Amino acid sequence: MRVAFPEFRLGSVLATSFTGTLSERHGDSVERIPAPHRLVDWLAVSGLAVDSCTTVQLDLARELRESIHAAATAAAVQDPLPASALHVINDRSAQGRAAAILTPEGERQWRLGPVSGVEDALGVIAADAIGIIAGERDGRLALCASPTCRAAFFDTSQSRTRKWCDMNTCGNRQKKARFQANQRKGPGSAE
Repeated sequence: MRVAFPEFRLGSVLATSFTGTLSERHGDSVERIPAPHRLVDWLAVSGLAVDSCTTVQLDLARELRESIHAAATAAAVQDPLPASALHVINDRSAQGRAAAILTPEGERQWRLGPVSGVEDALGVIAADAIGIIAGERDGRLALCASPTCRAAFFDTSQSRTRKWCDMNTCGNRQKKARFQANQRKGPGSAE
């Protein structure tokens, strides 16, 4: 029997999507890459396909994920960036040997090395994190308004005032809770 895993929450920004492989960090956390083959799956849907992953590589990936989350959270609230997180992000970026290639459709893709695919993929993710934390991309880092989530996300909305990491999950949950609270109050109750 095949074990069912939680679906991936994919966004348009690689680094913050990667941090979303652990969600509800302040509630009942959901680990979306609990096994090496799930990291292989996530990398494939993120355009960084690799053939295999070891438990050691999964540990490296989770360490990078948590370091990106810590640094992005600090940047979002304008706190100093944690030195230990910077060390991990910089090391993973320097160890990757991926090459950017241009497709016939005019899009960038990553070509990973044949020997160290996972490490190369982690290097791409780390480089993406460096770009958003350093402010090199148009947008801003923010934290999800959900008290159980508090995920760092990259807001590229026109007004830069987005509140939720994902409207379909956290935003929907909060709207539903507000609606149910208003329903309990009843139509004739005073506020």
